[in-house]
Amino acid sequence: MSNSPVLVWCEIPVTDMTRACAFYSTVFGYRMEITTEGPNPMAILNGETEQTAGNLYPGTPSGDGRGPTVHLALPGGLTVEEASDRVKAQGGTVGGPLVEMPFGRWTYATDPDGNSIGLFQGVAS
Repeated sequence: MSNSPVLVWCEIPVTDMTRACAFYSTVFGYRMEITTEGPNPMAILNGETEQTAGNLYPGTPSGDGRGPTVHLALPGGLTVEEASDRVKAQGGTVGGPLVEMPFGRWTYATDPDGNSIGLFQGVAS
C-alpha cells in the first residue's frame, strides 16, 4: 500500500475568476493570483503547489451545491462560525448542521457559483 495521498488535486469551476478569487481570499485568507501558464487561466488555492491542493478555473459549476464537496481547511484561529459569516458576506450560502468529530468540525457552504464546499476547522494540536 502506498503512503501517497488519495486526493492529489481538485479543480473548482467558476464563472468569474476575479470574483471567485476575491471570495476564496476573503473567506480563507488565501493568496490568489490568476495565471495563464497552462491551457486555461487558473488560480491555485493559497498559491501552494507543494502539497495536495486545488485551483479555480473558468468552467461550468454544477450549481446549487450539487457537485462534489471540497472541504477546505480554515486558517489557524478562524472558527467555522467566523468563516460562515465571511461566506455570507461574500455572496455564498451556509447550510446544514455543524458537524463535530474528534478530529475537527465543519459545516457545508456554497460559493457564489453554487459550488459545494466544506468549512473545516481542525482540532488544535
